[in-house]
Amino acid sequence: MWVVPTYANPDGSVVTEDVARALVSVPAAAPDFRILWDNAYALHHLTDDEVRSADAISLAAEAGHPDRVILYASTSKITFAGAGVAFLASSSANVGWYKKHLSAQSIGPDKVNQLRHALFFGDADGVRAHMRKHRDIIAPKFDAVTSILAERLGGTGVASWTEPKGGYFVSLEVVPGTASRVVELAQAAGIALTPAGAPFPYGKDPEDKVLRLAPTLPPIEEVRVAMDGVATCVLLAAAEAAAQ
Repeated sequence: MWVVPTYANPDGSVVTEDVARALVSVPAAAPDFRILWDNAYALHHLTDDEVRSADAISLAAEAGHPDRVILYASTSKITFAGAGVAFLASSSANVGWYKKHLSAQSIGPDKVNQLRHALFFGDADGVRAHMRKHRDIIAPKFDAVTSILAERLGGTGVASWTEPKGGYFVSLEVVPGTASRVVELAQAAGIALTPAGAPFPYGKDPEDKVLRLAPTLPPIEEVRVAMDGVATCVLLAAAEAAAQ
């Protein structure tokens, strides 16, 4: 089972400790049932309310299933995409199994890159301080997205959206059957959106209503212009659907 426990996209949802405890405790038919605890956004906060991820490994050990959880994360969304440092944590048995297989795949990690990260961050507090700088850059962009959606679409009944406390996405729900049309209209206006249905398996949204907005990259002024255009596209697509 694959779980993103903190700020999972597209909704920015968080696995509570009670849910984590239930997952690691539930009886399983397969003795090798594993939970892949993908903590990709553990430090990607957008507010001062910094969610702390549940300690799934300790909870699993307490529940009598010490091998159930395999946790991993990386600094690819913290330092450099494709050049970060990856982490894996689990029980001694799982780590031993992993190291045995890894030894046949690689002669060893990139120790220079590990040192580079260690010197840059210094310690765990250094990572947290760095991510607060990230927040200073991207949080205003998220605020721009939600404020423009509220201004343009609030009270219309044609859309709803999340206001995440962390992660990289805002989830926008439009009139069912129109998400693909919104993307098409936006593209014609020069606005690039992730494909409709991107958060779903195989990219297929059964209701064609969910759009995943990713405002982290463009400058904030471009975010504002783009979101104003997206709101217009949502309204136009809704009007087209109503006219059919």
